[in-house]
Amino acid sequence: MFGRRKERQHAEAPDPAEEVERTPTRESGPWDADEPHPARERVDLGGLLLPVDPGFEIQLTVEGDRISGAVVLFQESALQVQAFAAPKRNGIWDEVRGEVAAAVKNAGGTCEERQGPFGAELDARIPDNGVSQPVRYLGVDGPRWLLRAAISGRAALDAEVAATLEDVVRDIVVVRGDGPMAPHESIELRLPAEARQAMGQQEQGRPDLNPFERGPEIAETR
Repeated sequence: MFGRRKERQHAEAPDPAEEVERTPTRESGPWDADEPHPARERVDLGGLLLPVDPGFEIQLTVEGDRISGAVVLFQESALQVQAFAAPKRNGIWDEVRGEVAAAVKNAGGTCEERQGPFGAELDARIPDNGVSQPVRYLGVDGPRWLLRAAISGRAALDAEVAATLEDVVRDIVVVRGDGPMAPHESIELRLPAEARQAMGQQEQGRPDLNPFERGPEIAETR
């Protein structure tokens, strides 16, 4: 079990004038790391600062030796999120949305575009062992990045459960970084510091004191 931690606060008291400038100019995110955003408890995954609550279980998606995404499990539902690099002047969700729709249809599923809380999204039905599973695909273009999300399970049909996961998307902070990246390249994530420390203790044969037992569970999936 790995715990929630609050984002670092500046040691010095901010200047009142700076406080005005740091007030978010939008009502909700997802946010870019370089823009003002509301403080709340988030787990630091490197490329994403992911909101967490006690009822969440968090899994990390591993591709090869890279952590490419995160999954939030909540009330028989899953929210999968990934961040990708995008060109500076234009977003890529329109293009990616078309690619996702084509992939769903090639897999024997159906896909319909509709307007959701974040703009255009896909309402899909994907065959799984003879059963049609509902999945919502969301996308938000930010400054030089795309945040893609997929909501499946109960939340794909239950608006009340979906609202909780949609709020997670609204409070995600994307840390794109300044380095050069090709469009569509995934923004790499990393294990939070608490998880790396616990793994190091286990490798050294030291007991895991588990000081974060009140936090959400974090696991890797491959």
